[in-house]
Amino acid sequence: MSVLIEGLPDAVAIRCLARVPYYLFPKLETVCRSWREAVHSPELYKAREEVKSSENLLCVCAFDPENVWQLYDPTRDLWITLPILPSKVRNLANFSVVSTASKLFVLGGGSDAVDPTTGDQDGSFAINEVWAYDPVIRQWAQRAAMIVPRAMFACCVINGKILVAGGFTTCRKSISKAEIYDPEKDVWVSIPDLHHTHNSACTGFVIGGVVHVVHKGLTTVQVLVKDGWRVHEHSWVQGPLTVVNGSLYVMSHGLIYKQDRESRKVVISASEFKRRIGFAMMGFQDDIYVIGGVIGPEGWNSDIIKMSDVAVLTLGNEKPVWQKAASMTRCRGTILGCAGLRI
Repeated sequence: MSVLIEGLPDAVAIRCLARVPYYLFPKLETVCRSWREAVHSPELYKAREEVKSSENLLCVCAFDPENVWQLYDPTRDLWITLPILPSKVRNLANFSVVSTASKLFVLGGGSDAVDPTTGDQDGSFAINEVWAYDPVIRQWAQRAAMIVPRAMFACCVINGKILVAGGFTTCRKSISKAEIYDPEKDVWVSIPDLHHTHNSACTGFVIGGVVHVVHKGLTTVQVLVKDGWRVHEHSWVQGPLTVVNGSLYVMSHGLIYKQDRESRKVVISASEFKRRIGFAMMGFQDDIYVIGGVIGPEGWNSDIIKMSDVAVLTLGNEKPVWQKAASMTRCRGTILGCAGLRI
């Protein structure tokens, strides 16, 4: 790599470039060959950590357009579009997405495509594909496939590794199988099965360093302990849920609740989302983001409205308030996945 900035040692120059926001990196690499090499080098991202200029971005994928992901920069209130996910599965949906090891991982799922002439569903209901997006080289790459194909399953990150459990496999059969992935070794290993399964989608999250799995419609939560899964009864309200700073929040009947083990309290009204379906509720940094979704036909109005707007509930204030963020520029409608990514 030739000199980055004339008159400066490269060790100092790389720290200067490290302070440039990520959304400007495509412009940086057009300056000269040495800058292009720097932008795609791990050294630049190490320098970003050292000078405390790393950014937390929100990654979102919607049904429309197909297999397109966008990144949201909350500091600058703008959206960046990623290269299209190169899966051969059309309209990939019902997958899980997490980030770890400075990469975005899209796991499993199946096709949500419908033949417009026959109305038939695409044949691939559950796959075991795993894709990783590397923000350093800005490319998708296929990683080791899961042991079991699955869709609508629980997925979370624990100690830097990706844990998946439950969901549905081929032939729409519900499963209790669980496995864990090491991103450094690119290897999947089976772990104890869930205590039970259910004919509904399940969600995974981590609170207090402990993995929890909840099936939609059940009043039990399965918690991972050293020797397997332990089942606990709960009285949580049903609805979209997310974790912010170690606390569980649930949206139900037009309200946001902060849910503790045995009690809950109302945080704020969310009545504006009561007509909306298919939106994402995502805990990101200290806030809750409600993203996209669809408003169905009502009365004489037969139109389906695909939403691209973003509402942010700021929890850090003494009194939580809703604020508007920039709308997605490409993605709209039903949100298929979202996750935070530190770059």
